[in-house]
Amino acid sequence: MSDGPLRDLGAIRQDIDRLDSELIRLLSDRASLAQEVGRVKGNDLKPFFTPERERAIYERLGEINPGPLQNRQLIAIFREIISAARAAEKPLNVAFWGPPGTFTHMASMQTFGNSTSFDPQESIPDVFLAVEHGQADYGVCPIENSTAGVVPETLDMFPQTNVKICAETNVSIHHHLLSHAESLESIKTVYAGPQPAGQCKRWLRANLPNAVVVETVPTAKAAERAMEEKYSAAIGNRLTAETVGIPILLEHIEDNPHNRTRFIVVGYNEPQKTGNDKTSVMFNLRNRPGELYRALGAFVEHGVNLMMIESRPAQRASFEYIFYCDCSGHRTDDHLKAALDSLKGHTLETTVLGSYPMALG
Repeated sequence: MSDGPLRDLGAIRQDIDRLDSELIRLLSDRASLAQEVGRVKGNDLKPFFTPERERAIYERLGEINPGPLQNRQLIAIFREIISAARAAEKPLNVAFWGPPGTFTHMASMQTFGNSTSFDPQESIPDVFLAVEHGQADYGVCPIENSTAGVVPETLDMFPQTNVKICAETNVSIHHHLLSHAESLESIKTVYAGPQPAGQCKRWLRANLPNAVVVETVPTAKAAERAMEEKYSAAIGNRLTAETVGIPILLEHIEDNPHNRTRFIVVGYNEPQKTGNDKTSVMFNLRNRPGELYRALGAFVEHGVNLMMIESRPAQRASFEYIFYCDCSGHRTDDHLKAALDSLKGHTLETTVLGSYPMALG
């Protein structure tokens, strides 16, 4: 900024109007180029959502950003520009665990932008099936919370469908108490999903020790129930409050202010390598001593960093388990390819669920 005398407000606004006109022209040119890209993709049968390309754009923005806008602000602006440009290529339909106002809805908008058709689903299995049956181009589901752990309903759908993980995004989880009640003392019932209730457990015990916590999923349905009862409340986010139309009685009741949930995008993309990738793998083992130890040794042997491992009951047999793991790297990386080849020698079946860019931030 100049340290000289302040200019006339009218002159400053004229410059803003001139820049706005130039921005419109440039955005129109960008949309035309996006349409050209769409025609090429259509001919080559390539996906219209390319998270690896979007990540490269966001990283480049950070490298060339002169300020005063922060990188996160530029990314938010360009997310909508990219969303609008993508819609000019091909409008996308994205299924998410609804109804509108859930954290999954927030994650969907954070990933795809608002120039997208969002289709709320009743359950996580419905999201997977909407993608597999061609009713949606992509689906968004929660898979892991930094304090409550994995979401088992999401993991359990991978053996039942053929969809892959093609992107991920992290959402900061801020819980608010939503209610028409005038004070905490008048609240008798709190509606909340098991994860939001668990993430606010200490706050509830300290501030609403006599209130009954009723499990209600998803978040938006909890808010809808609280809307109908004067002396009830719900644990929800700001989007839930705005969507349902219920006031926020108290903000930020989460026990951990750094709590985040990781969401995945499922579809049929196979994103290209970016250099900062994650690969998700599913495998099952023979029921013999030391099998898991030997299987995990494949990652140690080839220097692959495991970022998460979880087991879930195999639905086709009693007391048998399927193992899921996330590891750093892309499936085309030499060391990861070698590790996966070695892993297959120790497992009954190994499935790569997807290689995709790690979430920013």
